[in-house]
Amino acid sequence: MEGISVVPVEALLSKRVQEMVQNGEEPPPPYVCRDDESAQNVPSASSLLPIIDFKLLFSPTKQKEELQKLRSALSCWGCFQAINHGTSSTLLDKVRQVAREFFEQPMEQKKIISKGVEEFEGYGADPAPEEGQSLDWSDRLCLDVYPEDRRKPSLWPENPSSFRDVLEEYTVKMREATNLISRAIAKSLDLEEKCFMSQFGEQALLQIRFNYYSCCTRPDLVLGLKPHADGSGYTIILQDDVEGLQVHHDGKWFTVPTISHALLVLMGDQMEIMTNGIFKSPVHRVLANSERERISVAMFYTPEPNKEIGPEQGLVNEEQPKLFMKVKDYADTHWKYYQRGMRAIHVARV
Repeated sequence: MEGISVVPVEALLSKRVQEMVQNGEEPPPPYVCRDDESAQNVPSASSLLPIIDFKLLFSPTKQKEELQKLRSALSCWGCFQAINHGTSSTLLDKVRQVAREFFEQPMEQKKIISKGVEEFEGYGADPAPEEGQSLDWSDRLCLDVYPEDRRKPSLWPENPSSFRDVLEEYTVKMREATNLISRAIAKSLDLEEKCFMSQFGEQALLQIRFNYYSCCTRPDLVLGLKPHADGSGYTIILQDDVEGLQVHHDGKWFTVPTISHALLVLMGDQMEIMTNGIFKSPVHRVLANSERERISVAMFYTPEPNKEIGPEQGLVNEEQPKLFMKVKDYADTHWKYYQRGMRAIHVARV
């Protein structure tokens, strides 16, 4: 329209949400993605979202019951809260602490590891989506952490000074966690324990994403993260004590409760493919908050590059025919669709 200057999305993305909040700015139009109707309250999933105790998963007397609970959780919700998962509460607190310290630094300090508008790794926002797609009311720091030869040390923050050591330690623990989770998932489906680990491969990728959701004066208009399903195998999420993450289930949005030292394990599309559709990859989003900022840390676990994955043979039979084809590098396909505000899983369907 004549007389109105439209700020290009690229220019907006070069400025951080945190900066806009500090300057007292209202969300600019590209961030507006909701109307008041979609802002209605939704139930908390606290009594519904399953909690899986990993100690019981390996207990001779309680294992069977807990595996059934796990299978039911992933068939129904596509996610669960893990407790007694083997990563100490001390380390989880340290991860949250270095994340908070990083985002609380002056902007000039964070911009040392800024990413370009089209790049994925580094500090900033997601690459610019396709025209007409809204922007997320959040800032993030994305890093490849495993295999080690994929790391870009120049993008790992030097401040806070403990950041690198904490991230190194957390990566080791998350690799152990993926082994535990993959084995438990296989056992819950009566499959050979290492079958999913074989599909992911020895060089399966781990990528971490530190998310900072600034306060917003108009939480009814924006989303911290738009609705999507993950393109990973699965994602392990560490939340702080501020609720905001929601999972779409049975036509409603449910708020995921915060449990201080639990890890939320969320199936991605590739796990839906490998389990032949038995386990679902849930659509989820993050709400904005007018009073408190929120931090979360997501670890994406994805099959090694160029490795073909597909439904496990033991899950294909006459009653349950093959729903998905074999795919390679699905995460790249997923990203192209995500940028258009769409899901990609249909491309893998038979």
